[in-house]
Amino acid sequence: MSNLSAPQHPLKTLRQMLRLSWRDYAYEKLLSACAVLGLAAVLTPLLVLYGVKFGVMQTLTDRLRSEPRTLEISPVISGRFSMKYLDELAAHPDVAFVLPRTRTIAATMDLISGQGGTDHTSLLVSLEPTATGDPLLKRYGAASPVMPEHPGNEAIGVSLSATAAEKLHVVAGDTITGRVERRYSGQMQSVRVTLHVVSVLPLAAQQKDVAFIPLPLLEATEDYRDGRAVPELDTSKGWTGEPRPQEARLYPGFRLYARDMDAVMRLRQGFAQQKLDVYTHAEEIEQINSLARALNLVFALICAATAAGFLASTTSSTLASVKRKERTLGLLGLAGFTTGELMLLPLVQSLLTALLGTALASGLYALSALAINRLFSASLSGMEQVCRLLPQHFLLAFAAVAGLALAAALGPALRAARIEPSEVIREV
Repeated sequence: MSNLSAPQHPLKTLRQMLRLSWRDYAYEKLLSACAVLGLAAVLTPLLVLYGVKFGVMQTLTDRLRSEPRTLEISPVISGRFSMKYLDELAAHPDVAFVLPRTRTIAATMDLISGQGGTDHTSLLVSLEPTATGDPLLKRYGAASPVMPEHPGNEAIGVSLSATAAEKLHVVAGDTITGRVERRYSGQMQSVRVTLHVVSVLPLAAQQKDVAFIPLPLLEATEDYRDGRAVPELDTSKGWTGEPRPQEARLYPGFRLYARDMDAVMRLRQGFAQQKLDVYTHAEEIEQINSLARALNLVFALICAATAAGFLASTTSSTLASVKRKERTLGLLGLAGFTTGELMLLPLVQSLLTALLGTALASGLYALSALAINRLFSASLSGMEQVCRLLPQHFLLAFAAVAGLALAAALGPALRAARIEPSEVIREV
């Protein structure tokens, strides 16, 4: 370093200072290694802690988001909802799916399975409306039942819950019979409709005896029980009764799914403004959000304390390094290096420590995350992870460490730039 000649070009001088900073950093390999290890020892636990926090919260959030019932909203009490109102709901940006519900007392049907038309097994099930795009059926990859063009002569699609299918001893592709009974004109009457099982939902989707059917069939069931004729299903087969009223049909409830978890909260507030009480999973969603906020606060406090310690440690070590190299820095000033170029020496070395320390901490985090995820693998499914970080998290960590390292080295760098060459000459 004592044989340096005065640089002629600013860019060349900058390259020389960067090269000099690296060589000096490599020459003091023991001190440099201690600085890197010290940073890694501080940063690794933070990465693991945030990885666990992010992984756990992401897993809980993904589980809620993937469960359609978390996004389901339905009225608490019966109302009077027109199709126009439901169409307006369907057009709302926070609504993913909505269908009307008929009266609960009318939304039941006896399902009969057996060969040759004989009553082999009979089961009373609740009826739920469904259509293409039903989030519950989509979540489990179940086919959506549709109303055929001629429902009076063709089998109508139905999706059964797992419990209903088990009790009826049927699987997807089987044909069953639906029976609807009513008391009309003082007599007990019944009609039958042929149903085709298009899918069977798993137990996780529905644990009750439920049949998901097209809305027109659900409306037909209600009309028949109300003593009205259902010409679409062929009055010659018993779907007789009084003519339907001309006024628009009103529904006592609806089956609605929000677009996402944030939309659940917004829709709940919107219904509250309409004086409409609804069932939601808003409490569960809010619990997850509250837990996330609490963990963020705890992590922020830990980071703040760690950052303060890192600043103090880096400042003291960089200041000691500048003090130890005062004579060399003075000679560099005599050799023609400017004040700004002399400041680069501690700043560049601090950045090197930040880069190497972050890289080492990232490697140690990867090993720790692998061990943690294997330890809890029995309680995870699919791509779930207890400890997880995204690439942007590592970039953010390096940016934060580099910023703190530069801030800590700025004071010592200014001290290095203020060294008077005359003091060096006098000491030499």
